[in-house]
This record gives sequence, structure tokens and C-alpha cells, in this order.
Amino acid sequence: MSRIGKKPIVIPEKVEAKIDGDSIIIKGPKGELKQKIHPNVNIAIEDKHIIIKVENPEIKDENALWGLFGSLVRNMIIGVTEGFEKRLEINGIGFKALVSGSKLQLNLGFSHAIDFLLPAGITAAVDKNIVVITGIDKQLVGETAARIRTLKKPEPYKGTGIRFVGEIVRLKAGKAAKAAGAAGSK
Repeated sequence: MSRIGKKPIVIPEKVEAKIDGDSIIIKGPKGELKQKIHPNVNIAIEDKHIIIKVENPEIKDENALWGLFGSLVRNMIIGVTEGFEKRLEINGIGFKALVSGSKLQLNLGFSHAIDFLLPAGITAAVDKNIVVITGIDKQLVGETAARIRTLKKPEPYKGTGIRFVGEIVRLKAGKAAKAAGAAGSK
């Protein structure tokens, strides 16, 4: 049995939840999110609680769906009340980012600037070398941050590139350090 799925989800004040056919819609102060419901999952709304059940809890795949939809609905409620953010750090000489409307312009050491179009519902802010991606959909925020990171992944010798704040990049020794280590062992 799924422990996450069994717990009823409390609907906070200022949040409205409704089931529309095969989808659940959550409205809050920051916006509205809609999630399609799997056919084997049953979602019911009873006096300020969302209750999730599956048809056959003994089946492992349906048990996984139970926990999955519990997490998805909780993340939807957090998204419409508080929102989500991901922070990216840009390291490198001359590397910088600018936000203009729904476009993020990145100078990453290439011969040209990269214009990254932000999806609808996602906003970006730049503070020195930190890019903050915010939105109400957790999946879309994470996916957008990951797509920005792939434009210039952290380089293993100098550590330049785009990385998540707090991400640890193991640096390799390089030729000079290896040669010095090999010469010292003889």
C-alpha cells in the first residue's frame, strides 16, 4: 500500500479543487493547474480533503500510481499557493545572462548570444551570475532549468558553464597535474 497515496490531501484556504471528467483542476492565488487522471486512479473531493484511491491496491503498478498522483496533486497545491523556483549559476569569464520579456539571452563564450525562449507560465530573473527560474508547475520549472543547463554544461577541467546552485562538479586534474604526479613518483 502506498503511504503517500493513502494520506488525504488538505485543501488550504484560497485554493479551489474540482474534478472535470478525466482531469483534476486546482485553482489558487498564483494560477490554475490541470492534471489528467489515469483510468485506474479514483480521486474524490470530500469536505476540504482530496482522497486518492486505486482500483486494485494489490497490483504493484497501481500502487505506484497511487503514490504518484498523491505527489502530483500535492505539488499542484504548493504550486498555486507558493510556486516553485530553480537557481542556476553561470561560471566563466565573460559569461552573462539578460532577461528581456519572455526571452533569456545568454552569452556563454560562443561566437553569438543564445536566445532562450521561456515557456508560458515561466519567468526568469538574473542577479549577477545567478539565474532564477520561477513558475507554478514544478515539472515545467525543472525541465526549463535543465534545458538551460544543457546549453553549456559544467566543464570538468575548469568548472566553467551552467550548473544548479549547490551542485558539486568534480574537477579533473588535467595534463600538468598528471605529469607532475607521474614525475614525482619515479
